[in-house]
Amino acid sequence: MIIRYALFEGEIHTGREEEFRRFVKESLVPLWTQFPGAQEVRVLDGTGRDDGAPAYAMALAIRYPDMDACNEALQSSVRLQSREVTGELLKMFTGRVHHHVFEANEYAPA
Repeated sequence: MIIRYALFEGEIHTGREEEFRRFVKESLVPLWTQFPGAQEVRVLDGTGRDDGAPAYAMALAIRYPDMDACNEALQSSVRLQSREVTGELLKMFTGRVHHHVFEANEYAPA
């Protein structure tokens, strides 16, 4: 399986944290969950980090069965729409967004 992460490296503007998270939930999650081929959508809100580690306000993880499904989602009209809406979100954020693709392996705990 493939997991594509969008990492929001930086910080939400002071005093806008609740608005940021509400905007994600109400305006972006409904789009992200429509990506073709997506099997799971997770939004991870940054709550803490090691001393000296970079700040990540949020991470978006979308799981796909394979790279073909991921590429199909990247070319979809709903993804283009979500990019436009994300522009509004970025007005509440200082930093950068970068994407990483991982091949995931799952192991059950002992």
